[in-house]
Amino acid sequence: MKLDSLPNPLVHGAPDCIIEDSLFPQFLERLETDNWDNWTLFQLIRKAEETKVVPSFDELLCLQHIPAVIPYPHQITTAKRVLNELQGRAILADEVGLGKTIEAGLILKEYVMRGLVKKALILVPASLVLQWTRELNEKFNISAFAQRNEWSWTTYDILVSSIDTTKREPHRSTVLEQDWDLVIVDEAHKLKNKKTKNWELINQLRKKYLLLLTATPIQNDLKELYNLITLLKPGQLGSTQQFASTFIEEKRKPKNAAELKSALSEVMIRNKRSEGGVFFTKRNVKSIPLDLSPQERELYDAVSSFVKEEYVKRRAEKGNVLPLITLQREICSSPYAAFPTLERMYKDPKTSESLKSRIMQLNQMCQAIPLGEYTKGKLVLELVAQANDKMIVFTEYRASQDYLLYMLEQNGVKAIPFRGGFKRGKKDWMTELFEKRAQVMVATEAGGEGINLQFCNQVINFDLPWNPMRIEQRIGRVHRLGQERDVCVYNMATRGTIEEHIVSLLQEKIRMFEMVIGELDMIIGRMGKNLENDIMEWFVSSNSEQELAARFDQLGQHVEQAKQEILKDTFLDYV
Repeated sequence: MKLDSLPNPLVHGAPDCIIEDSLFPQFLERLETDNWDNWTLFQLIRKAEETKVVPSFDELLCLQHIPAVIPYPHQITTAKRVLNELQGRAILADEVGLGKTIEAGLILKEYVMRGLVKKALILVPASLVLQWTRELNEKFNISAFAQRNEWSWTTYDILVSSIDTTKREPHRSTVLEQDWDLVIVDEAHKLKNKKTKNWELINQLRKKYLLLLTATPIQNDLKELYNLITLLKPGQLGSTQQFASTFIEEKRKPKNAAELKSALSEVMIRNKRSEGGVFFTKRNVKSIPLDLSPQERELYDAVSSFVKEEYVKRRAEKGNVLPLITLQREICSSPYAAFPTLERMYKDPKTSESLKSRIMQLNQMCQAIPLGEYTKGKLVLELVAQANDKMIVFTEYRASQDYLLYMLEQNGVKAIPFRGGFKRGKKDWMTELFEKRAQVMVATEAGGEGINLQFCNQVINFDLPWNPMRIEQRIGRVHRLGQERDVCVYNMATRGTIEEHIVSLLQEKIRMFEMVIGELDMIIGRMGKNLENDIMEWFVSSNSEQELAARFDQLGQHVEQAKQEILKDTFLDYV
């Protein structure tokens, strides 16, 4: 039967049809021209319609559309639970290294595929904006954009931004004017105080779903946990007074454990390494003690003496002691690292002529030591040669980085730099060069944030930060999910310097490298210590190496005590 011989249903009296007479010719024309008999198109349309009407999240549709990601079972289980049971509002509190970012990506992708999320805002530390943006695009095929200017907020549907930028005007007002389907906050423990601008910003955002990512939802006080949960589900734990009377015996000791656990389970998920199901390779940490050469020892002692004298004077005068702290830390790294600070101090208009003379003398002592004779530098070359494999060398200072790159090049080793300030394209390029062409990456502290280098399993700490958490963050660049080999970490420690005491504290007294990941951050938070300031005070006020060692011993005892208190409280076991 020809299409033009089909009867007009309106004319022939079909009772349930409401096709206007003027539309019938158009209908006939589309039957002739459109691919109504295309089976492939029909199947695609049917599948799309089925996707829209799936009644639950029992099966994740997104798993078929992210070939670059193979989630672990605990990540899939977490995503399903957030979608099915927690209605898209949850704290993802997995221990460090278990892949909270992947869990958040799965949830976002699933919501986008089902048409439940169109506009999403991801708030992260500034150093991780590009990494989040890249991973959402490359791993999850999500068109995410990094916020760069004021018009980014209204131009892109899925935006990644620094929380520090977002909370400042004029950005804050623009963000608060919009409706967001999903908001994700990384490092959410920074929202633990409801009096901060960070907390106020998240609380005021107009949002349907909210994910808070943090490995340490509690650091020092159960009220921190209450503040986080109030952002997700106000009233879940009652009013502030009700929560305190019902669940807090002491600020770190809860009561009514079963009831608290039940309440928390409705808003929080915490996966732990100890529960199994996730394979992590071993971590082998080796301390390498070394003796400074006579010239280096003379320089170190001269700088230390200068720093102590000036520190006491400036502190009494309420002057700026930061350059002195920096200088003391730099001389532990390398003589070359001390040059920039000495030069700035020399050029400072407030520097007296007598002080300039001493600074010039120290500068000349630095220059008198040949680059090829640095004790630490020679050891790095030995370790690189012995390993015959890829290695990442961490240093806190740009000058030490330049020195190491020069020495490696002079000895025929292909090495590339990685530091803060590199734009996204250059960071990606350097990472690719390290993976495919270079043997060594020399990374500064800022540059090492947010990079994943599982293809490398050798780490050298050329110098050591005075904050243990920053050391753990360095190692975490290679010792994480996806690492298939045991990881070797070499900590350099020069005898008779602060570094020797720090290594002893970390490896012998608090056994940091044997801890469950996440414990250390909680311990430091529990102690309420600013270790960097404390160490400097001990260094200046100690009259001998023995006295300084005794103070580090005392710190080790305090850390052990805090650790035992945390194990006794086990408040995170209620999750």
